[in-house]
Amino acid sequence: TPDVTIADIIGDVDPIKAARGGHVLADELTIHYGMLPRANRGIFALNELPDLAGKIQVGLFNIMQEGDVQIKGYPVRLRLDVLLCFTANPEDYTARGKIITPLKDRIGSEILTHYPEDVDLGMEITRQEAWTNRGGLAVRVPDFVSEVIERVAFEARSDKRIDKRSGVSQRLPITVLENAVSNAERRALATGECEVVPRITDVYAALPAITGKIELEYEGELVGGQVIADELIRRAADAAFQSRAGNVNTDEIVMWFDRGNALQLTEDLSAAALARAFERVPSIMELVRETSLATAGDAAVTAAACELILEALVARKKLSRSAAGHYSRAQAPERRRPNQDLFGGGMMS
Repeated sequence: TPDVTIADIIGDVDPIKAARGGHVLADELTIHYGMLPRANRGIFALNELPDLAGKIQVGLFNIMQEGDVQIKGYPVRLRLDVLLCFTANPEDYTARGKIITPLKDRIGSEILTHYPEDVDLGMEITRQEAWTNRGGLAVRVPDFVSEVIERVAFEARSDKRIDKRSGVSQRLPITVLENAVSNAERRALATGECEVVPRITDVYAALPAITGKIELEYEGELVGGQVIADELIRRAADAAFQSRAGNVNTDEIVMWFDRGNALQLTEDLSAAALARAFERVPSIMELVRETSLATAGDAAVTAAACELILEALVARKKLSRSAAGHYSRAQAPERRRPNQDLFGGGMMS
C-alpha cells in the first residue's frame, strides 16, 4: 500500500535499541531490519509494485543490483539470498504510479496474465474461489446459473460503455455467486426448505455486486450502472440458454403472454410454489425437459430453468420484465410523434 515505508521493507536505525545497548548510532547493532532482509533464503512477494514510493523502489533496486542493504546511508554488506516476486497491473490500467525504469530493468522475467478466455475456465475459477460451502444447509448451484453468472463478466468485458482500462476482474462473478447463494440461503431459511438452490432472481438480488465492480465510460454514466447491470444479466441469460437449448421453439410461451397473461415472480417464493406457477405457462415444462435443464421431480432446478427461459425471451424483447419480477408481453417501443423535431419542439415553419 502507498503508506509502506522504507523502514518496513528494508529497515531503519532504531535509537531506542542503541540507547538500551549503549551503542552509537553508527553501530550496525542499532539497525532494525525490515521484512525483506528477514526473508533471506526465501521468496519475498510484493503486491502492487507501482504503488510504492520511488524511494522504496530505489532500495529494492540496490538489493537486486548489489545484493546488499543500505540503511540511512550506511552500506551494510549483508548478502541476501532471496527471490523477489512483484505483481502489478499493466501500466495502462492504472494511473496511481509507475515502476521506475532502473528497477524494471533489473527484473528478470515478466509474466503477463489475462482474464479467462472461455466460460468453462471462468466457471472453474469462480467455483474454486467462491464461498458456497456455508456449513449449514446444503448448497446446490445449477450449472446454467453458474454459467449465467460467469457470462455476466464476459458480457461486461465486451460492453463499450464499461471502462476497459479498469477492466472487469474475476472477482465480479465470484462476488455475484456468493451474493446469489446468500439470497437463496435466506429464502430457504424463511420458507423452510432443506436445500439452497439459487436461481435467476437471486442473480438480480446480487446487482450491487455487479455495479460495485465496474467503472463506466461517459455513455455508461448517462445510462446508469443499474440499467447496464440489468442488461448484462439478461444478455448472459440469453447466451447461456442459447448454448444449451439452441433454436428451440418458444412461440407457445410468447403467445400465452401476448394474450394478456402475466407472471409475478418474487425472490421469496419457494421452489415448489414457483414450479406450480410455471405449470400455467404452456410448453415451458416440456421445454425444460427436452433441453435437459432439469429433471422431473426436481422442483428447485425446474423453477430456476423456467426463469432462465423467460429471461432469454426478455433479452430477445419477446417478453418484458419489471424491476419487481413481473413478466408480461413485450412492450411496444416508444415512438416519436411525427410533428416533433429532433429537439422535442413542435412543427418547424
